[in-house]
Amino acid sequence: MAKDYYKVLGVEKSASAEEIKKAYRKLALKYHPDKNPGDKKAEERFKDITEAYAVLSDAEKRKQYDQFGQSGFHQRYSQEDIFRGFDVGDIFREFGFGTEDIFSHLFGGRGGMGGGGGFGAGNRGRPRAFKGQDYSLKVTLPFREAVQGGERRIEFRQDGQTHAVQVRIPPGVEAGSRLRLPGKGGPSPSGGPSGDLYLEVEISPDPAFSREGQDLLVKVRVPFSGACLGSSVEVPTLAGSKRVKVPAGIQSGAKIRLKGFGVPAHKNRPAGDLYAVVEVAVPQRLTDRQKELLENLKKEGL
Repeated sequence: MAKDYYKVLGVEKSASAEEIKKAYRKLALKYHPDKNPGDKKAEERFKDITEAYAVLSDAEKRKQYDQFGQSGFHQRYSQEDIFRGFDVGDIFREFGFGTEDIFSHLFGGRGGMGGGGGFGAGNRGRPRAFKGQDYSLKVTLPFREAVQGGERRIEFRQDGQTHAVQVRIPPGVEAGSRLRLPGKGGPSPSGGPSGDLYLEVEISPDPAFSREGQDLLVKVRVPFSGACLGSSVEVPTLAGSKRVKVPAGIQSGAKIRLKGFGVPAHKNRPAGDLYAVVEVAVPQRLTDRQKELLENLKKEGL
């Protein structure tokens, strides 16, 4: 469960770097395992405050945490990412505590290198193969591409360099979705696997279609006479137009269902439907003959 790092350290979100460091020093001295041998609760508390300090003491990680919140931050940062480059050696040396054995015990081998308190080495000083940094990128897809899926080449700049990736867009991807491209993030600083690239999907509107879940909607205009007597109308679909029957007496706002013409099926998800939303067309100008006929209809109570 994600933790509120500010609450863990007992500081306000507006706290300065010095205030955060001071809060950590106080709590670390209180809950350090060397002062609480065999106390599992103190050990867990020490782990929590150290994780919180690792994030909030790093300007870039703190910025990401503030921007994306607890859950969003942890989608972008693994525990290895959180502790990469973290060093509390100076703080603990002031207390007379060691660091390597403690961190190796608490964080599964992410102890300090040579007792310096930095994360990134194993118990015997061997560099750990940490995963590279994950990247996050917003990408805007045309409505129809998001519905139908496809492939596209995406270019982005990171660390002063231009990168290009070929992305497969799954049919029916929704706005707000995150597409993960394994291994397309930053390189590992220690020979481990590269990080991942996360694409945050935004979708541009379409002039004809809109979407409700797996269904699509499109407006069609039906002449007044056709609405009264019944007719047929051309309905746009993603695969071209299709002529459908319009029942007599149909009202504006009524929907005609085209089964299976919505968002395409994908994996275990069935295809959605397309709904033609009827707009009864009332002419703004009439010929003399049309006026005469309508006057007669009016006399008949229509």
